[in-house]
Amino acid sequence: MSRSKVHELQAVAAHGGSEPTGTLSPLSSPADDLNQRILRLLQDDGRAAFDVIGQKLGVSGGTIRNRVARMRDAGMLRIVAVVDPVAVDYKADAMLGIKTAPGTGPAALARRLEPHRAVVYIMWVSGRFDLLVEVVCDDETELPIFLDEQIHGHSDIARVEVMTRIGMFKNQFLLKRHVP
Repeated sequence: MSRSKVHELQAVAAHGGSEPTGTLSPLSSPADDLNQRILRLLQDDGRAAFDVIGQKLGVSGGTIRNRVARMRDAGMLRIVAVVDPVAVDYKADAMLGIKTAPGTGPAALARRLEPHRAVVYIMWVSGRFDLLVEVVCDDETELPIFLDEQIHGHSDIARVEVMTRIGMFKNQFLLKRHVP
């Protein structure tokens, strides 16, 4: 997938997963080179001043302000604060590899698990699992309670593999869930 397509998908995903309606102005298009460069800088620092971004890109701060406003109005960009679970030192976290039970689709199980505060990431995957689900907990007792109440013994789950973190070698943290 091309880099521009990745940025387009990230921008659309950041707006809740649906493409904006209507025709995009070329100045708010994710395919526009300046917009792509603005998005890359905002991904590094969403609080960067428009004047600073403009200096880095060789345009005025007003141009950046206008482009960001157009991308926001078009629904392809949201600037939000994201908390990195590793940085805030959660007491327990795990990645769950889940195989859904026959007759249960991955989307149905994802919808059931998504509302839980401890669930920060759900991905439909290929291979031996149907879903990868990341769970982070403020308290060490919260993870076993979540597993007992939401995972084990539920008829929509055929099997689960619980993988707890032993160490972290790289964490290129990305936005993990839609924030209203």
